[in-house]
Amino acid sequence: MAAKDNRKRVEIVNRKAGFNFHIEQKYEAGIALLGGEVKSIRNGNVNMGDAYCVLDEGEMYVLHLHISEFKQVSYNVHEPMRQRKLLLNKQEIKKIEGKIKTKGYTVFPIRLYENERGILKLEIGLGQGKKTFDKRDDLKERDIAREMQRTKI
Repeated sequence: MAAKDNRKRVEIVNRKAGFNFHIEQKYEAGIALLGGEVKSIRNGNVNMGDAYCVLDEGEMYVLHLHISEFKQVSYNVHEPMRQRKLLLNKQEIKKIEGKIKTKGYTVFPIRLYENERGILKLEIGLGQGKKTFDKRDDLKERDIAREMQRTKI
């Protein structure tokens, strides 16, 4: 039997994504990273509140994903806000491209996580932005659910 891996798995969630967008489809994408970026992500030094994805010449990139510099890196220091390539199949990129051309659709990161094999993946969502009244309705539903949970106990 293989020894059980006791180290903690990385999972960083973009909470703004669910609040600002109606998520219609989710895709799992690999992400091209440098060594110092991987170590920094495993330490939890990531901010993806303002991050979004763009399509450029048949390739998908994530922009404004802030990965802090890893302090112990010697010479290969990365830029914290650089654009990073997402690794998707051509069929997935074509599906996303067809939806993006439709009015109001956008692609945004939902969560950054480490799979069972230790590879970092970025879950991206395809959806439309919410209006202000949709956001208020979501807050109201969440408050009602929380109140119901309190009364049960």
